[in-house]
Amino acid sequence: MKIVDVSAFYSPFGGGVKTYVERKLAIAPQLGHDMSIIVPSDSNCVEAFGERARIIHLKSPQLVVDRRYRYFESSGPVHELLDRACPDFVEASSPWRTANIVADWPGSAGRALIMHADPLSTYAYRWFGAIASRDVIDRQCEFFWRHLRRAAEKFDLTIAANASLAERLAAGGVARVVTEPMGIDAGVFSPNLRDMDLRRDLLARCSLPESATLILGVGRHSAEKRWPMIIQACEMAARTNQVGLIIVGDGRHRRILAKAIRGNPHIQLLSPVTDRALLARVYASADLLIHGCETETFGLVAAEAAASGLPLIVPDEGGASGMVTHGAGATFRAANSRDAATKISAFLSGDRQRAAERACETAHKIPTLDQHFERLFSRYDGLLLNDAKAA
Repeated sequence: MKIVDVSAFYSPFGGGVKTYVERKLAIAPQLGHDMSIIVPSDSNCVEAFGERARIIHLKSPQLVVDRRYRYFESSGPVHELLDRACPDFVEASSPWRTANIVADWPGSAGRALIMHADPLSTYAYRWFGAIASRDVIDRQCEFFWRHLRRAAEKFDLTIAANASLAERLAAGGVARVVTEPMGIDAGVFSPNLRDMDLRRDLLARCSLPESATLILGVGRHSAEKRWPMIIQACEMAARTNQVGLIIVGDGRHRRILAKAIRGNPHIQLLSPVTDRALLARVYASADLLIHGCETETFGLVAAEAAASGLPLIVPDEGGASGMVTHGAGATFRAANSRDAATKISAFLSGDRQRAAERACETAHKIPTLDQHFERLFSRYDGLLLNDAKAA
């Protein structure tokens, strides 16, 4: 099967989509498929990954709001690349312009809209949730629902990475929605990587002894990650406990985070860890993962932490919430620092040894990206087979 992914969210500077794309390029040929990824880029070129996988770079403008990313300016050049590729199946991995570009391509291939983003949760619900109900917000955002319904009618599948998003899309009238959880890199994350020397060093960075609790946060410094809320929650929990918070990441809101920390020596910002093996050791060496983002479609950070044997404290909405079922931890009311602090305090005062043991016992249940792609491509094969029989 020849598959083409029109991937608007890909950036060479990293992120979850880059991890997803790179593994897809590796696993697709192993499963007998030819894989092309069309991405907006700074030049026109083809980057080969062996004989049956490639990234096709299409020269495109930068996004004004984040110059690490680019966007497809018009449909014509993308349609020309699709015509040239003659795919059996096409994926659109953005619910915005990319969805329309793929939906309007006149080719006969099967196609899937993959919801790598949840714009309503990321923006509208987050911005206006404190003053209006979701029903009211949805009515005001009817333009987006019309766009999504219109595009989805031309797709064979609309794929959501978590059940709550799938239910919301279906309730909004989006056609042929299925839930297909994503996954993590196989063989990278494990409770066995716990490094007490590394843990001691991270706590020392927080000016705390080995007897303190090491809480870890991982993710870029952006508004939807809700780092000021997380910082506030950890400070509230630290009133009766020795708690160190390490936040691994970077981004446009770094100054906002520094202002929220207010010089607290027990909270430290660490640069992004690009070495995956080192990041796995950092996960496994912490005592607890705290996560504030309720808008993620899968929750990669929570999944990696759970696979590392970490108990989780995460929002009760979004992809991360589903990871708690795989191990120890708790959910808090999304965007509520007081409830997050309560759940952290409950963890600190509870049977932490048993919570850690439960997390380690279930770490192996986190799905891998390879398992995700095996299921996904099998779905595509099944659709094409049914279409062939119908013809």
